[in-house]
Amino acid sequence: MTEQPPARTTTPGPAITTPRPTASSADPAPTALGVPVGEPRLAHGLRVRHLTMMGLGSAIGAGLFLGTGAGISIAGPAILLSYVAAGVLVVLVMRMLAELASALPSSGSFSTYAEAGIGRWAGFTVGWVYWFTLIMVLGVEITASSAIVHSWVPAVPQGVIAVVLIAAFAAVNLRGVRSFGEFEYWFAALKVGVIVVFLVIGTLLVLGWLPDRDPVGLANLVGEGGFAPQGIAGIAAGLLVVLFAFGGIEIITIAAAESDDPQRSIARAARTIVWRILLFYIGSVAIMVTVLPWTSAELVAGPFVAVLGLAGIPALPTIMEVVVVVALMSAFNANLYGTSRMAYSLAERRDGPPALLRVSRAGVPVTSVLVSTAFALLSVLLNWWLPQGLLGILLSAVGASLIAVWLAIVVAQIRLRPRLEAQGRRPTVRMWGHPWLSWATLALLVGFVLLMLSDDAARAQAAATTVFVGAVAGIHAVREAARRRSAAAPGGPADGT
Repeated sequence: MTEQPPARTTTPGPAITTPRPTASSADPAPTALGVPVGEPRLAHGLRVRHLTMMGLGSAIGAGLFLGTGAGISIAGPAILLSYVAAGVLVVLVMRMLAELASALPSSGSFSTYAEAGIGRWAGFTVGWVYWFTLIMVLGVEITASSAIVHSWVPAVPQGVIAVVLIAAFAAVNLRGVRSFGEFEYWFAALKVGVIVVFLVIGTLLVLGWLPDRDPVGLANLVGEGGFAPQGIAGIAAGLLVVLFAFGGIEIITIAAAESDDPQRSIARAARTIVWRILLFYIGSVAIMVTVLPWTSAELVAGPFVAVLGLAGIPALPTIMEVVVVVALMSAFNANLYGTSRMAYSLAERRDGPPALLRVSRAGVPVTSVLVSTAFALLSVLLNWWLPQGLLGILLSAVGASLIAVWLAIVVAQIRLRPRLEAQGRRPTVRMWGHPWLSWATLALLVGFVLLMLSDDAARAQAAATTVFVGAVAGIHAVREAARRRSAAAPGGPADGT
């Protein structure tokens, strides 16, 4: 049996301590605040442009291209205010996460910070909740993209297409982090390019500068019941829909640990990525509700197609199908990376199987990638095999897990900031107005949870997520109890692990 490390604590200590042994590594990671940082065994080939595009690729998925209409149908043009409110909250949470990532770069990111700032149970729970959430998301992404590709080539079974796509992206992730970064960069760049084109064409439509088009003006923004036809209730209901659209940005802090210069990279990426996403989301939605009435059936069904259709672009439906597939594949690629690194980090902290620590010569956690790939395939099968009711329960359980992760980030930042300062570790990114704005962010998140409880569908989702998170925390409690019993038994390990 591999020698076990001493039990971890989160008491302040030296900024960087002596490396601790791991299950299968002769070159373990150094620790800070009791958790591994730096990831010396993984490759460090990502650059700032990779991190930025990776965050964009994860956050800008098919939801923007297809799902924006749902929010518009709920709140009308005032959905813009819902996006602004959600955007402000995301900016604050990401700023807090970037501060921790710049001071303590780790492939476990917010799971590592939850462990250091809250407790080992929190690190275990946040890490595995996030991993399982992304696994379910991977299944949805592959199911949707393979269905579209199957419509192009009906002779090829959808199952074959799904397996080929999964295998292809597994190969990309296994080649090396630099290859993965380049692949994701260009995938995400294509999506960004489409959005930029949409913003330009939409602006020309608003101004009436396209052939046979008159200026739109503000008639659609204030007509059809006014700017906020559903009032404050509609804006609040819209917030419940749009906030989760920003999920995925946090992956840049996972990838930062494998960048050439983690502190500088996360600082530069964090300063630009959130504002770009806000521009893309809010700008796109502003064009939609200005060009077309919010009650338009076409806008609700497919907002990008509806707006661009006014410009007379040929073969538009096929073009948008290609864009949606690219968006789904880009998100799948980044999320597969995220699951593998989170699994690796959990194993590194003795919260996952030691086999997940195996690293290839290219510096890739190969077993973690393969395991995450296998579970992604299983998730696809669940999407096909499970009854819709049971599948809906599973997706509902993971749907609000993003809020649990964000709450852990905020609490960890509030608790770790004084300890970082006491050790003389000055992050390259610092939260504005700490501690008051940090506490305000926590209050906003709690307010959002209360808002969820006021809505029947959101309340059911919150309940399912609470049960899910509680179950993962319960697994940790059972593991710890078993370790304590093993330590207390005659001949058991002295450290209780």
